[in-house]
Amino acid sequence: MEDVEVIVAHSQRATLRVGDVFLKVDGDLEHAEVEVQAMCLAPVPTPTVLWREAPALAIAAVPGRALGKLGEPSSASPAAWRAAGAAIRTLHDAPLPPWSGPDPDEVAADLDRECGWLLDHAVLPADVIHRNREIAAAALRPWPLSFVHGDLQISHVFVDHDEVVGIIDWSEASCGDAMADLATLTLGQEDRLEDLLSGYGDDADRDVIRAWWSLRSLTAARWLIEHGFDPDAPGCEFDVLRARAREAR
Repeated sequence: MEDVEVIVAHSQRATLRVGDVFLKVDGDLEHAEVEVQAMCLAPVPTPTVLWREAPALAIAAVPGRALGKLGEPSSASPAAWRAAGAAIRTLHDAPLPPWSGPDPDEVAADLDRECGWLLDHAVLPADVIHRNREIAAAALRPWPLSFVHGDLQISHVFVDHDEVVGIIDWSEASCGDAMADLATLTLGQEDRLEDLLSGYGDDADRDVIRAWWSLRSLTAARWLIEHGFDPDAPGCEFDVLRARAREAR
């Protein structure tokens, strides 16, 4: 009998692994719909969908190992990061999916709301929040739309022999800002940005990527806290915000 491994579990979603099968149970049925459609459309390696019966989605495990883990230095080679950059560029250059994502005004409103919560609850020094809010403003410009993954965490990209063999967790895919994907992947791995961009292409806007490091860390913090995760763990979102604030002084 195979053991059941709980990968992640909170009030919105649970992901279980049994052998080579992942079972995702989500209270929002649209997430599974988006995930299945996005994996069908994305021109990059994605997991195989085994079956779907609301609210559950079963997908096959992908080979290889994750590019890294937030809060820990990535042990993947520069060649693996370049391969990740090339794969992401292929995604961003693909035809847009037939559904929209948040626009800059929506993102700005969300950012202001989350900064207000962070200030009210004093989870970080006010000057760190204010400095990062200023940095994040550079991301809030009219962006050219790309096919984006939307939650391209380092643990969602799998590589084997310096090749990308799978990208998982597509429930946030949409039309959006390509720089946000690049920022999410390098969050806490800032020293690997140039390796990534050597595969992606030199037209990436590094200033906007850095702005998205601040923006994503600010907007994710409350959700992480309320769902039992720790953004103050070493190398995670609060460390990113502190580092960005120091650099801005």
